[in-house]
Amino acid sequence: MTNHYLLIAGIHLQCVRIAKLIPKRYLTSLGCCLISFLLIACNASDSGQPSARPDSAISVTYITAQPVDIPVSLETIAQAEGAKEVEIRPRVSGIVLKRLYAEGTEVEAGQALYLIDPEPFENALAEAKAEFREQDVRVMRARSDEQRQRQLLAQNFVSQRAYDLATADLAIAVAGLQAAKVRVQQAQLNLSYTTVKAPIHGVTGRSLFSEGALVSANSSVLTTLAQLSPIWVRFSFSDNELTKFGGHLQPNNVQKVILILPDGSEYQQEGEINFAASKIDPLLGTQQLRATFENADQRILPGQFVRVRVIARESRTVFVVPQVAVLTSDFGRYVYVIDEKNTIVQRPVIAGDWIGKDWIIMDGLKTGDRVVVDNLIKLAPGKNVAPQLLETSPS
Repeated sequence: MTNHYLLIAGIHLQCVRIAKLIPKRYLTSLGCCLISFLLIACNASDSGQPSARPDSAISVTYITAQPVDIPVSLETIAQAEGAKEVEIRPRVSGIVLKRLYAEGTEVEAGQALYLIDPEPFENALAEAKAEFREQDVRVMRARSDEQRQRQLLAQNFVSQRAYDLATADLAIAVAGLQAAKVRVQQAQLNLSYTTVKAPIHGVTGRSLFSEGALVSANSSVLTTLAQLSPIWVRFSFSDNELTKFGGHLQPNNVQKVILILPDGSEYQQEGEINFAASKIDPLLGTQQLRATFENADQRILPGQFVRVRVIARESRTVFVVPQVAVLTSDFGRYVYVIDEKNTIVQRPVIAGDWIGKDWIIMDGLKTGDRVVVDNLIKLAPGKNVAPQLLETSPS
């Protein structure tokens, strides 16, 4: 281009010199001739440089679509909960003297958690035992009177009425003794309740009462206790999603349940369904489900949000392609396929779920289709390509 500018500048200078020597009536014709000459010269100079071919082939990589049989599966959001979640409440009212556990630690069933002031209950037990001994003496006296009245009645020294009264007094005394015995047992039970124990094996929560606080029987919540192994995971599927499984789920038509942690990794233990609702929730239009997982290392905590993948026993034939090969337009998802002339064809597809880094294609592909997996931004229907087979196929 620099040579062109120098040539034009030189010609312009010569034209100015010649124009001074030529009459004005010939200047117009001379100008037209010079412009034509310049255009011809520029075209001749440019024709020597090669031009890029607009229809040159684009290098792409492809995979060959092959059908695979995979089990029917669905993923959804789930929430973990303890297999047993217990609120620790006192059975007697009183002052909390001591907390006997460390918050957030694992405790065994029967382990002492709190101590409530036992002195009032010790006094109540002593009083109940005294009443029991007193009533026992009354029974002994009533039994002695009954025996004496029986002997006198046999000798006709007393009336039948007197003997009946003695028998009734004995029965009343025996009943009173039984009541006194029950009061002793209840007093002993109340005294044992002053030591609040863990009903199950689990992990304790934060203590809601400190030493010196007054707690009420059966109403105050001292702390919580959750059993973390096994742990339960609650989730649900909509009515439309259940149609992929051929109907509502049951433990006998589920092959396995996989737990996906928040970081995207799969939990090492597989779960199983331990509850499936027998009807669809009319408010949400979903079937409620629950799975159980072993959680010995306590990696999953109650309240944690995770994902679950439910895999049914039935299988289906589909195609699997990398996620990058599936594009989206206003009309849906599609892939680029290479035809026998190495020309790009846009193929609409119906995509299902993800499996790792691959996408399940439910419909739209045929066996042997060459699906492009790179340089997609340069492609368009009708483009010529230079295809190369991808060495690593989708899993």
